[in-house]
Amino acid sequence: MARSERSPLLLAGLLAAAGVTHFVAPKSYDATIPRALPGSPRAWTYGSGAVELALAAGIALPRTRRAAARAAAAFFVGVFPANVQMAVDWQQRPEPLRTAALVRLPLQIPLVLWARGVAHNVAHNKEGR
Repeated sequence: MARSERSPLLLAGLLAAAGVTHFVAPKSYDATIPRALPGSPRAWTYGSGAVELALAAGIALPRTRRAAARAAAAFFVGVFPANVQMAVDWQQRPEPLRTAALVRLPLQIPLVLWARGVAHNVAHNKEGR
């Protein structure tokens, strides 16, 4: 399998794994939900996990890959406030946890670029046929 064919599947796998953890260990995600959002944090945790699973499925399927990859890029931007909330809230936690919360912030950039690249590759591959 060529690298360009694996990249979408790796992204789909990452999203699927993250989505599953929202249901398996929701408490840690609940703590990252910005307090300004209405409703219960658990509803947002489950909702974002479901979105990640749907995005994973969409990226895994060639027919929906381009739209799902674009949506994933937007999703990664959209969840950035939760990562900021986590970094703020975890300032009093032990050093490894504080560091992990801060490291998450710049990691959103490569995720957005990865998803955009997957969408671009789909468009580029269709034009080349």
